[in-house]
Amino acid sequence: MPGGDTRRGRTAGDTAGTPAGASAGRRLFASRTVPLTHTCCIYDARMASVAAVPAKQPPAAERVYTHVKQAVLDRSYEGGTLLTEGDLADAVGVSRTPVREALLRLEAEGLLKLYPKKGALVLAVSVQEVRDVVETRLLVEEYAARQAVPASPALVERLEELLDEQRRHAAAGDLPAFSVSDRCFHAEIVRNADNRILARLYDQLRDRQLRMGVAVMNSHPDRIAKNIAEHAAILQALRDGDADAAAGVVHRHISRVRELVRGDVL
Repeated sequence: MPGGDTRRGRTAGDTAGTPAGASAGRRLFASRTVPLTHTCCIYDARMASVAAVPAKQPPAAERVYTHVKQAVLDRSYEGGTLLTEGDLADAVGVSRTPVREALLRLEAEGLLKLYPKKGALVLAVSVQEVRDVVETRLLVEEYAARQAVPASPALVERLEELLDEQRRHAAAGDLPAFSVSDRCFHAEIVRNADNRILARLYDQLRDRQLRMGVAVMNSHPDRIAKNIAEHAAILQALRDGDADAAAGVVHRHISRVRELVRGDVL
C-alpha cells in the first residue's frame, strides 16, 4: 500500500516497536491502492488509502478510521498487531482524540480489541468465523445463483466486465483490488435475486469476505487463477440457463475457503 511504511504497529509481545508493515516484503503480491470508491452492486466497496485524500479532507476521526480499516482489511495490520494511539496519530497527522473515536468504532465492528493505556489489538480471524461466513455464503449464494436463471443480458454483461477486471488485477499482482472485484462478482449475483433483506444480510459479510480473501490468496496464490476459472464456470452456467449447474459451481467454489484454512492463521 502506498504510505504503508508510515503505519506503525507492534505485534503483541514486541518491545522494539517493529513496524506492522515489516512483513509486507514477504508477501507474494504487491499491496497497491484500490480505487477510492469501487461502486459494486449492493454497496460501495471502499478500500481506500489515506495517502490519496480529496481536496476537502473528511473529519479527522474518519481519516483515522479509513486508514486503520484499510490496513486491517488488506492485512498491512495483521491479526495480533498492537496499535497505539500515538503511532496512529503520527501516521495520519491528527491528535489523539479522533484516534480514540475511530478505534472505538472499529472495536464495535469486531476488528479490534481495545486495552486501556496499551492500545488496540487487531483481532485475528478465527477458524470458527471462517466457517460461519462460509456457511452463510453458501445459504445465500446458492439460492441467488438459482434465482439468477434465466440470466438477463445486463447481468451477463456485468459479470463479464468483473471477470475481465479480475484478470487485469491478477496480471498486475494487485491482490486487494482483486479481492474487491472478486467480492463484487458474487454480490452482483446476490443483488440480482431481487431480495433486499437477503442483500442486506450479504452486505454485512463484506469486510470479513475482503479480509479472508486477501489472507487466503496470500497463503495460496494459486487460488487466484482458480478463482477466475471458477467464476468463468459460474458465468457459463448462468449463460446456459442451468440453475443446478450454477448452484453446484458456487457451492464448490465457496467451500474451497473452508478447505484451505488450517488453524487460526488469518
